[in-house]
Amino acid sequence: MKLPVYIVDAFTDKLFGGNPAAVCPLHEWLPDKTMQSLATENNLSETAFIIEEDDHYRIRWFTPSVEVKLCGHATLASAHIFYTELHHAKEEVWFESHSGMLKVSRRNQNSYTLNFPANPPEPASEIPEGLFKGLGIDDAPVFKTSFDYMVLLPSQQSIENLTPDFTELAKVKARGVITTAKGNDADFVSRCFYPQSGINEDPVTGSAHTIMVPYWAEVLAKNNLTAIQLSKRKGYLDCELKDTRVLMTGNAITYMKGEYIV
Repeated sequence: MKLPVYIVDAFTDKLFGGNPAAVCPLHEWLPDKTMQSLATENNLSETAFIIEEDDHYRIRWFTPSVEVKLCGHATLASAHIFYTELHHAKEEVWFESHSGMLKVSRRNQNSYTLNFPANPPEPASEIPEGLFKGLGIDDAPVFKTSFDYMVLLPSQQSIENLTPDFTELAKVKARGVITTAKGNDADFVSRCFYPQSGINEDPVTGSAHTIMVPYWAEVLAKNNLTAIQLSKRKGYLDCELKDTRVLMTGNAITYMKGEYIV
C-alpha cells in the first residue's frame, strides 16, 4: 500500500528552519502500531495523520515514541498541505483532536493562524525530581499544567546558555519541560525539552505557547505578543490571548513530497 506523505517546516519562512513535521492524509485509520512505527521511522518531533469526517478532519499526532494530545507545529503543517497540495478552498480548516476542535485560518500565502485552547499554568506545589539538576540550575519559579512544567528564568541569555542533562530531565513526570524568559527582540523567548516523549529539544512547540501566552499576557499586561523559540532552528510566532483561546500565527514551507510503502 502506498500513502502520500509530506514534510513541512513550520513556524519559519525558510527551509531548514522552524520545526519539521510529517503530514500523512488517510482515507481510513491505519492500526495504531503502524502509525507509531511510521512516526518512529520518520524520527521527526511529530507525524500527523488525518482523515476527513463530514465537514471537518480528525487529526492525530505521534512523536517517535508516543501519541500526544496536542501539537501545534504539525497542525500548522497539515493546514499548509491542505491549502497548497490538496486544494482546500474554505477560509478555515477544522481539525477534531484529543484536545477538542482546533481551527486554522489562512492569513496569506504560507501564513496561518492556529486557534487553540489556552492552558494557563499554576505555581507548582512541589519541584519534581530531575528538574533543576536536569536544567543545570539551582533555583527558579516553577509552574505546572496538565501537560508540562514551565520554568521561569531571569533573561534570554540564561535560556540560550542552558545545557540540559536529558537523562535527568527524563525523570520529570510530565510530557516535558518548558523554559521561558523575557526576550531581547521579542516579548518572550523559550526552549522546550521533551525527552519523556522521545524529543530531547523540540525546535518549535505550538502547544507550549498555549501555556506561555496566558502567563506572559498577564505579566506584561498585553494580549498581543511576539515569541521566539531559541532552538538551533529557531521559530517565530505572533500570538494573541483571546478569552480562553490562544491564537498563534506563523509561516510554513514544504520541504518534501513522497510516499510511504507499507
